[in-house]
Amino acid sequence: MIDEIQSLMEQYLQWLKDKTALKQIDKDWVQVTTPHLDRHNDCLQFYIRKEANGFLLSDDGYIIHDLISSGCSLDSEKRKALLKMTLAGFGVQLDGETLILKASAENFALKKHNFLQAMLAVNDLFYLASPYVANLFYEDVVQWLDHSDIRYTPNIKFTGKSGFDHMFDFVIPKSRKQPERILQTLGNPKKMPSKRRFSNGRIVVKTVRSIPNYLFCSIIAKRKSQLRRLTH
Repeated sequence: MIDEIQSLMEQYLQWLKDKTALKQIDKDWVQVTTPHLDRHNDCLQFYIRKEANGFLLSDDGYIIHDLISSGCSLDSEKRKALLKMTLAGFGVQLDGETLILKASAENFALKKHNFLQAMLAVNDLFYLASPYVANLFYEDVVQWLDHSDIRYTPNIKFTGKSGFDHMFDFVIPKSRKQPERILQTLGNPKKMPSKRRFSNGRIVVKTVRSIPNYLFCSIIAKRKSQLRRLTH
């Protein structure tokens, strides 16, 4: 059994070697195309440059630029900390918006493996970890409210017409021109939870405050960085 598995492993290593392509970009850099796929099902590419004390591996900024262009901003402190923690786990550094890692001839195989793992981890980080996404989006809303100088009270509980309590993320107090508003965030809204949130808001508003409308904030369009505001 071990011999059979060993043979399969050798076949896999040969396949991995056959599917890895090298291309000289200029006199300094070599492009490496691997069979590992990112979330777009594109082959991961990175670049290697020989230096005096070894080699420098770089993604040429692809991973971070892809996240940003997909609407995943990395401006908040929580997102920056999450990114740094993920990279540190693989020994990878961030040079501006470029992932880099230094390797020697002796540890190149391990470093190259860690670099690819880091690229995949960051690539998936803000799209697969839904609890993080929800918290990060909440932070985005707080940041937007503060930047816009909008007064609010966070984490408010109201009792609805049915007698059940409902939690909402924010209440924006009324002004001379505008009524009081309830603000609820959803990091990745789906049809039924979103409808339920709207329904809860209507019940609470009519029961507690008799307010005709409220504000609902969410990322409705996927891969859009703007905060969307909907009124009803």
